[in-house]
Amino acid sequence: MTPLAWCGLTAVGLVALLLAEHRDSRPAMAVIKPITSAGFLGAAWASGALESSYGIAIFVALILSWLGDVLLIPKGAKGAFLAGLVAFLGGHVAYAAAFVMLGIDPLVTAATVLPLAIAAATVGRFLVNAAPDNLRVPVMGYIAVISTMVATAAGAVAEGATPTLVVGAVIFYLSDLGVARDRFVKKSIWNRVFLLPLYYGAQLLFATSV
Repeated sequence: MTPLAWCGLTAVGLVALLLAEHRDSRPAMAVIKPITSAGFLGAAWASGALESSYGIAIFVALILSWLGDVLLIPKGAKGAFLAGLVAFLGGHVAYAAAFVMLGIDPLVTAATVLPLAIAAATVGRFLVNAAPDNLRVPVMGYIAVISTMVATAAGAVAEGATPTLVVGAVIFYLSDLGVARDRFVKKSIWNRVFLLPLYYGAQLLFATSV
């Protein structure tokens, strides 16, 4: 299959996943979500991810994201949620490492950290306070790591990398903050209607950047 075909698989799966979310059908999600997320793995593979160090780092990040997606399927399973959080955190570390491999502009990276730190101090503080006590430290760490991922993406683009990296990083950042709000503050199907396309869009942008 071509990268475009794998992207199409994710797009079709996304529609089915949103319907399953609307019906709150965990059995359907357990089937649809892994397949939908496999689309971004296939897109990376077909794009030649294993042919470069950068591509391998991106592929590792995508595998960890796929694992995080699967772990977050069970409803009310605190252990699975924490494991999923750790998997996604590892994915963001791998993304940041991949962007560093491309070369980053230190000034742009540092300048990007400032607005991200302000966002973390405002929105992040609200989300951390809303999270259960046992998840507050992991959520704080997650916000720090994903902010670093965005900053390194901006630095890589400043050094000549494709602008889609920073687009993917920003929409991934927004989708993750929204997921935290949906989980800890107010759950709504409308959150997922807006957030899931952002999430999968980001993963496909990264997958096809290799």
